[in-house]
Amino acid sequence: MPFVTTEDGTEIFYKDFGPRDAQPIMFHHGWPLSSDDWDTQILYFLAKGYRVVASDRRGHGRSSDIGTGHDMDHYASDVDVVVQHLDLQNVIHVGHSTGGGQVARYVAKYGQPQGRVAKAVLVAAVPPLMVQTPEHPAGVPIMVFNGFRDALAANRAKFYEAVASGPFYGFNRDDVALSQPVVHNWVRQGLTGSALAQYEGIKAFSETDQTDDLKAITVPTLVLQGDDDQVVPYQEAALKQAELLSDATVKIYPGLSHGLLTVNAGTVNPDILTFIQQS
Repeated sequence: MPFVTTEDGTEIFYKDFGPRDAQPIMFHHGWPLSSDDWDTQILYFLAKGYRVVASDRRGHGRSSDIGTGHDMDHYASDVDVVVQHLDLQNVIHVGHSTGGGQVARYVAKYGQPQGRVAKAVLVAAVPPLMVQTPEHPAGVPIMVFNGFRDALAANRAKFYEAVASGPFYGFNRDDVALSQPVVHNWVRQGLTGSALAQYEGIKAFSETDQTDDLKAITVPTLVLQGDDDQVVPYQEAALKQAELLSDATVKIYPGLSHGLLTVNAGTVNPDILTFIQQS
């Protein structure tokens, strides 16, 4: 399996498919998942002729179960290691949820200054800031994230089953049919990773203020989110991203959940493709 090693000795697993001379699309997964969460997008964009790359965040999936560096700065620097290793140019970076925060930090700090980024796509992404603070009173109260930590520490498998079968895909809505295979795949990915990395990752995705990252991004950026996202409130995510980005295209999907890339891939994938193909 392909791995690249970071300066602190972390082995980052990555996938790299498609023609080496094609424009690359790099996918960045959400918490607590792995690059496997992009299977549908990888196959779709591979069939469209793109080079597709996806990595497992440190402590997630097949990457090193390491006890340090579970923060947005390390997430972004790890991406840079993969990009530099593969010498990717003119890249489109697509991030979901926590992966959207990873994209924002990477593009602002590494990719854009290096001239390696063509466009970015943020899907149900966590920036600019999830947690409630005195300066951000509309955020999610810290007790919610403390509850995540308590539930993960008490019984990670039970917690992940509840998230996947409930709010993540909107399976707790009366008019939405639960897909047990989708739930199983979500839980499988989560349990493959490190409990410590995922525990500490809650702070990374909820308490990292990425206002300055968004302000620094000048490449065209597509912002997508469902208005029934029960995990990342779209009013404080997609709509705020649109205000802070200098070149944003925004689409809010009526009734779609946080897990729209999986259960609504037939809608979302063509929208991403259209954005990528625009000159």
